[in-house]
Amino acid sequence: MGEFKPLVFSGVQPTGNLHLGNYLGAIRKFVALQEHNDCIYCVVDLHALTAQLVHEDMQSQIRSITAAFLASGIDPKSHIVFNQSAVPQHAELAWIFNCVARIGWMNRMTQFKDKAGKDREQASLGLYAYPSLMAADILVYRATHVPVGEDQKQHLELTRDIAMKFNLDFVDHIRRTGYGIDITVGEEPVHAYFPMVEPLIEGPAPRVMSLKDGTKKMSKSDPSDLSRINLMDDAETISKKIRKAKTDPDALPSETEGLKGRPEADNLVGIFAALSDRTKEDVLTEFGGQQFSVFKPALVELAVEVLSPVNGEMRRLMGDPAYIDGVLRDGGERARARAEKTMKEVRDIIGFVQ
Repeated sequence: MGEFKPLVFSGVQPTGNLHLGNYLGAIRKFVALQEHNDCIYCVVDLHALTAQLVHEDMQSQIRSITAAFLASGIDPKSHIVFNQSAVPQHAELAWIFNCVARIGWMNRMTQFKDKAGKDREQASLGLYAYPSLMAADILVYRATHVPVGEDQKQHLELTRDIAMKFNLDFVDHIRRTGYGIDITVGEEPVHAYFPMVEPLIEGPAPRVMSLKDGTKKMSKSDPSDLSRINLMDDAETISKKIRKAKTDPDALPSETEGLKGRPEADNLVGIFAALSDRTKEDVLTEFGGQQFSVFKPALVELAVEVLSPVNGEMRRLMGDPAYIDGVLRDGGERARARAEKTMKEVRDIIGFVQ
């Protein structure tokens, strides 16, 4: 049995300011993964249209996400950084996957139900088919691993389903063209063109919650800017937001068991742990028994220390849009070359005349 060449792919939508949750939950993981993996990181601007069709500042948003990637330590020379719309093969493969995927599969996607709300009939077809494009984003490079949060895990399972159905539907064509390899899925041997993508969800990255409500995820769309720490916030703004963060009147517990039923305390301790690369247990060993009047200043100092270099480099890069555009242009060219190799083989497998 063979193996697909390991490759990591992930993307971030250019919608709104990136915040601490994006940084701790995704971008910092991207940086760590590049040390031992071939990585492709994408600004998924086609996906952004599902949230808002008309964008007045799309170019600025694309550059901002790219600046965050670079400022955080992603190396665009050793790896690939590009924007999705620069590689039309994403959309081409997405259409093929629309024909492979089943409506019943899409109907099970909980994110569509959440985002469409009560008036599903008015939601766009793009929002409904979003997971098919996500599958194409990954598989057009035949990526093997994707760092994802829990909220995207269902979409990754769908990507595996689409890959498997393509492999089975076209198994004779894949054998005829010689593009596939023999792999094992579970205990079953499969002749496959597309790999069974694995999620990368391990590691200390927390589910960062709102600073105003510890039961809600930190979000770009929250109307209150005080609910999140944006990567472009300066030290004074970070300090103000942490000082104003919602807490309870009790002292911090000495053990994590004491955080149960205290969502705001749990969130702030989790943020401190993630920023310092420690466990919640370690943080509570240091601060257990202390009031938030002691803990918050320490969290401010840590957050500013970690985020200020990223913030400063982002501002510098945003002041040089020509450099960012050059990174995207170079990344787009390299991504297109890889994607077109896949698509030529996919067209051949399907039987299109080229």
